[in-house]
Amino acid sequence: MKGKKLYLKIVVALSLVILLGGGLKYFAPAQGEDPESIMEVVYPKAYAFENHNARVKLWDENPLDEEFIHAIQGFSYRTATEILKSADGNSNYSPASLYFALALATTGAKDETRGELLNLLGVDDVEILSEQSGNYYRRLYKDNEIGQLKIANSYWMDEYVMDQPVEFHQDFIDNAVENFYTETFLVDFSKREAGKIMGEWVASKTKGTLSPSFEVDPEQILSIINTIYFYDQWVDRFNSNQTEEDTFTLSDGSEVTTDFMNQTYSSISFSRGEGFTRAARSLKNGGRMVFVLPDEGVTPQEFFASPDSLKEAFEGGKGYFGEVEWKVPKFSFNSSFDLTEAMNTLGVNKAFSEEADFTGMTDHFAFISEVKQETHIAIDEEGVTASSFTQIMAAGSGLPEDQAEMILDRPFLYGIKSGDGTLLFIGVVENPEE
Repeated sequence: MKGKKLYLKIVVALSLVILLGGGLKYFAPAQGEDPESIMEVVYPKAYAFENHNARVKLWDENPLDEEFIHAIQGFSYRTATEILKSADGNSNYSPASLYFALALATTGAKDETRGELLNLLGVDDVEILSEQSGNYYRRLYKDNEIGQLKIANSYWMDEYVMDQPVEFHQDFIDNAVENFYTETFLVDFSKREAGKIMGEWVASKTKGTLSPSFEVDPEQILSIINTIYFYDQWVDRFNSNQTEEDTFTLSDGSEVTTDFMNQTYSSISFSRGEGFTRAARSLKNGGRMVFVLPDEGVTPQEFFASPDSLKEAFEGGKGYFGEVEWKVPKFSFNSSFDLTEAMNTLGVNKAFSEEADFTGMTDHFAFISEVKQETHIAIDEEGVTASSFTQIMAAGSGLPEDQAEMILDRPFLYGIKSGDGTLLFIGVVENPEE
């Protein structure tokens, strides 16, 4: 195609939301022009919190191959290492959100462009990627009286760019709706209102915890947006009467005063490895939040030296069973990342070049111009956003054999895991008062 080049723009407006105990309120998005919806999306049917049989049936009907779970885990550690190793201050990243957004883009890619994306995602075939992503989505999706894990995907398409008609392949859209529950909209990227409408959609899907500003371009033909909103409660809530101010020591040796939540368990599991102690707290919908406390003199950044060292921090070490004293700072912060350079370093280059091939979605020339992510996270006495299926209180498993102090009064790592053990979110707290 001669003349001006059209391009594909992926924006991961990732909203990791950890809403706790009324700490955040819902803000309705601003009133604006409604986008034109192309196809209706029917989200998975939610089951009640106490309906264990429905959960088991859902998992049986949506099996995940062990290879796919390993692929997600490998993707999580590789991307987190690249993205967080040089991050300053508090940082929060969601590999799950990036995985869904890139998987959607991959379904429309061909040849070497597709190969590079599949290699990063850890899957050999687009059909398998679509099927397994659909099963993964349905397993993760929760909406009950206790908590939520709601994933939303969307395509924003322009039918006319620079006065040239743009057509998107129907099978590409059908697959996005069927396996990724993707809402599809028609917008005019030559008008600023398109960016406003997209921002309102994100605010609506994240209950106002994120309100991004999207810049649009007359030559833009598509934006892919993924959001994740999650809220859950601790299985054993912290007693707010035991929350006390204390000192948190920063990496540079300076100190800040912040609120710490306190609790002691007489007999639970924890792990120790080279340079760290790790323990987890369970959430009511089967999730858990994992905390990794580096030893004195060890910084969180040292664990981002390689995917293997990061995996060791979250999965390795020697397991123990005994008393764990918890002292966890309350925190709330936002993060934003431009992930384009990280994607290039991780081997995705064709998709960002004039050699990109996205003819699976449109016959027009298209390439990815940028990949961005924005998140919010917060924890308090009531709970945290997360998902996984390991209960932290393990009584009756034997006599306590050791003791651990999870005194998180210096920079530490955390992760939020799903029921199958995949990392939904991973981050670092350098300063809980920041």
